[in-house]
Amino acid sequence: MHRIKQGQAAIALVCAVLGFMLVIQFRTTQSIRASIPYQRLEDLSQRLLQTEKERDDLLNEVHTLRQASGVEAVSQENEKIKMGAGVIALGGPGVVVTIDDSKRATKPGENPNLYLIHDDDILKVINELWAAGAEAISINDQRLVASSEIRCAGPTLSVNNTRYSPPYDIKAIGDAATMENALKMRGGIVETLQFWGIQISIKTSEYVKIPAYKGAFHFDHAKVDKEGGK
Repeated sequence: MHRIKQGQAAIALVCAVLGFMLVIQFRTTQSIRASIPYQRLEDLSQRLLQTEKERDDLLNEVHTLRQASGVEAVSQENEKIKMGAGVIALGGPGVVVTIDDSKRATKPGENPNLYLIHDDDILKVINELWAAGAEAISINDQRLVASSEIRCAGPTLSVNNTRYSPPYDIKAIGDAATMENALKMRGGIVETLQFWGIQISIKTSEYVKIPAYKGAFHFDHAKVDKEGGK
């Protein structure tokens, strides 16, 4: 009888311990389950903060790139303006046209001026080159700009107020074949000059260098139109 009671007490003790362990396990499981949403929320919060940081970094990078692009665009536009104004040296494919007075002996009664180069002849060559798409032109390394003047000064030619004697080297940057064909077209300026014995040669080149305009610009009457041309 005593042994039976001892056995019952032991079973009760084991059951009590087992019950306590089950309670602890249940509470631990509940605690873990309860902490999962919190852990996920914390993880999501960290990811959100990281994403926001990456977004801000990207926005800053886009802003920087836009500013750089804007500066680059302005710089390119200024470069084009300078190129058009002729204030910077240029290089590229083109032609070199060399013109010299005729070496023919004049016949009695002929006007000797017919065998000499005149400003009109040079202007016709220049106009033909512009019409053929020339992007820059120089005469004896004098850059032609909007204010350039080409005129006869006795037996010499004045370009940008600088006198030169023949031969004259006219350099033009552009499509070499197009410019050469324009000058050599039937009935064109080259054929006309050669009729009078004027010496003219055209050489195409992969690289022609044209210097910058060396003179000064004066605007005594022209003003900036503040109305934008309206």
